[in-house]
Amino acid sequence: MSHSPKTIYLNDYTPPVFLISTVNLYFNLRDDKTIVTSNLNVKKNPAQNNAANTIELVGSELTLLELKIDGSEFKEYQLGADGNTLKIENLPDEFNLEVKTEIHPESNTALEGLYKSSGMFCTQCEAEGFRRITYFLDQPDVMSIYTTTIEANKNNYPILLSNGNKIESGELDDGRHWVKWHDPFPKPSYLFALVAGDLVQKTDEFITCSNKTISLQIFVEQSNAEKCDHALSSLKKSMGWDEETYGREYDLELFMIVAVNDFNMGAMENKGLNIFNSACVLANPETATDADFYNIESIIGHEYFHNWSGNRVTCRDWFQLSLKEGFTVFRDQEFSSDMHSRAVKRIEDVNVLRTAQFPQDAGPMAHPIRPDSFIDISNFYTVTVYNKGAEVVRMIHNILGSENFRAGTDLYFDRHDGQAVTTEDFVKAMEDASDINLTQFRNWYSQAGTPELHVTDEYDEKTKKYVMNIKQSCPPTPGQQSKKPFHIPLALGLIDEEGSELNLTSYGNDAVNSHSVVEIKNETTQLVFENVNSKPMPSLLRQFSAPVKVFYEYSKPDLRFLISNDSDDFNRWDALQRLSYAVIDELIDDINENRTMGLYVGITEAFSILLQDTKLDKTLIAQAISVPNEILLAESHKLINPDAIHEAREFLCETVAKSLELLLLKIYDELNVQRTYAFTAKDVGERSLKNTCLSYLVRLKTDEVKQIAVKQYEQANNMTDSIAAVAALANIECQEREVVLSSFYEKWKHEPLVIDKWFAIQSRVPAISTLDRVKALMQHEAFSITNPNNVRAVIGGIGFGNPSVFHQSSGETYKFISDQVITLNDLNPQIAARLAGAFAMWKRYDENRKEKMKQALEKILSHSTITNDVYEVVSKTLEN
Repeated sequence: MSHSPKTIYLNDYTPPVFLISTVNLYFNLRDDKTIVTSNLNVKKNPAQNNAANTIELVGSELTLLELKIDGSEFKEYQLGADGNTLKIENLPDEFNLEVKTEIHPESNTALEGLYKSSGMFCTQCEAEGFRRITYFLDQPDVMSIYTTTIEANKNNYPILLSNGNKIESGELDDGRHWVKWHDPFPKPSYLFALVAGDLVQKTDEFITCSNKTISLQIFVEQSNAEKCDHALSSLKKSMGWDEETYGREYDLELFMIVAVNDFNMGAMENKGLNIFNSACVLANPETATDADFYNIESIIGHEYFHNWSGNRVTCRDWFQLSLKEGFTVFRDQEFSSDMHSRAVKRIEDVNVLRTAQFPQDAGPMAHPIRPDSFIDISNFYTVTVYNKGAEVVRMIHNILGSENFRAGTDLYFDRHDGQAVTTEDFVKAMEDASDINLTQFRNWYSQAGTPELHVTDEYDEKTKKYVMNIKQSCPPTPGQQSKKPFHIPLALGLIDEEGSELNLTSYGNDAVNSHSVVEIKNETTQLVFENVNSKPMPSLLRQFSAPVKVFYEYSKPDLRFLISNDSDDFNRWDALQRLSYAVIDELIDDINENRTMGLYVGITEAFSILLQDTKLDKTLIAQAISVPNEILLAESHKLINPDAIHEAREFLCETVAKSLELLLLKIYDELNVQRTYAFTAKDVGERSLKNTCLSYLVRLKTDEVKQIAVKQYEQANNMTDSIAAVAALANIECQEREVVLSSFYEKWKHEPLVIDKWFAIQSRVPAISTLDRVKALMQHEAFSITNPNNVRAVIGGIGFGNPSVFHQSSGETYKFISDQVITLNDLNPQIAARLAGAFAMWKRYDENRKEKMKQALEKILSHSTITNDVYEVVSKTLEN
């Protein structure tokens, strides 16, 4: 089948011919259909010189029932062949447009626009879901004042919610009722929200810095009423932090959150009515892990922070997505760092970059944080736009300093409040507030790829000069073969042979500022340090000051030295990661050459040093002793051998377990203390280190260790310890595994979010039998192909979280994943497109695997009803 979807280009942007000042919506919700009436006050855009007064509205999956202009029925419109465009010509400069449509939320499995989840109506309009509700100018630079009236059966849908403030309500005949909402702030259609259902409400309040009382409301199903306290607490922390850190006060009378079971994303920042995936709201110690508590706090913060960085100031067009998402991710990262350990948070964020964003930069879907083009915008809700976008904002912060950065954000919010703007507007505000030129820095917005810094050094004992040479480059990416130099803030330190930190500003190099940061702007940079008594050890890219790869020839003893002496906690962690990479690479060479694997003994000593460092945060220790996962390891290889990577990594982990068995057992026993659950830094750290020790110990496969894991599972009073024990046993072949897995399901089968954890553990077991297990799980009573959380846990688990099984040489898993992409293409294209991304690196494998992945991709591409979402990902993957 020929499929030639339209490509949208940034350079083709033009302002809309018309703007919509007010939108009045009336929803008549029925179980078999919904009738939507939209009443729009439309006015010619003064910024548009187009003389032809033609409006073209977009829609999707709509039935047009009636159209009126200035109160009179109008039939001289042109409806596109596919029904997705509504064109009206020869219009006056100002008019009223009324459109009545019929939609079917009850059968909407794409989960875009208005759909039903667990019996409730809810919406997801970002990016282009509103066009599934009514014909509209569905683009972010059309900002309107919304008034929304919802009518429904009162018994089935007692709660009716929309954006803004509730202004009226009433009763109707036949057991129905209505509620009217008004949002006084202009917003684009992607921020529209509606919820109707039988929900319970948990409430709290927040007093703003101007002494205004805000009502906080979370709506959930009755069975989840006792799982909202952490979300409410997180919301209040977020509101207080945003006032203190950015001077941003909340602007409506109430802030509402609704938890939804079926949701393509994590959450959505709709003005005043945030709709969340239930996994990102619901938590108590029995059903949620420490990681869940952290994530909920972070995501609650993220969506709340959007009230200013996304809602009050929004995107002109979807190419500017990182304007709101990159900035807001940076804000939520800083919030989480202030609430917990900054070093641990930085490690977590960098792991996301290295595991997901760096491979994307090196793959067929590589794109700048401000893309040049797209076929379907949903494919650009990526780790590049979000996480790399956050790193770009962080670099601006690093270059300007905290005081200037805050002045820049104040100017940005004040200058553009109520506007739809661009990334250029954000950078310009930063320049104007700080008087610092960011012209070269803008390359980060327009160039794709991960820059590389190649560092060499030399020391002259006679002159006491230490010289560091830095060369920057960036590999070619699709459509960008050559790159201009980036503006890179490189934080660094120098450590003398005694392990003491050198004060860099005392050694005669003006390029290094008082924060030990040097701004790399040229292809080559030389730093000269005078009067250095002995050759120092460089500590490079401290706190990961830029999203780059640094290459420096550290020896294994050098890395041991940094692990023991670096004052930067992030770089201590990174040194052990680098040491693990080096050791695993040597093991892979042994495997490829059919040699007996031999392990550098210094690595187990490094693990021992960190395990016994009483000054370090225990969560940081747990992170430090976690060997890089197979995805990270693969990313560093031009030709990926998944079998060798798996075997080498397992050998390292098993050797660490054997060498440090007594120490691991000692630490486990010391930390395995029964106490009431608390989400505190101390308790979280102890659980994290204890369970990391357990994950090593089970590799010994002794009866004693198996019983330790079983006992932990049986006695756990929190989900963190319970799921850690299940995961530990699931990853080894033993009788206890099936017993515990069965017991866990029976205990938690009425908790869907817990069962998603149970699904995910099994789909990630690195055994050939896992594919058969996954197929069986898809037939399980708790699994539904239309639930994105289930799909991510089961199918996504084997596709993205289990490289050795995904890449088994038979190609069976490739066929399985391609079949699931095709099935989901017809149900939920967004989820299907994301799943297709599992094949992104197919050209970096051996000929056998490469050919089988190519066949899987071609099979998807030949699907007769392939959607634009899936087509874009698969076609680019095959082409590039």
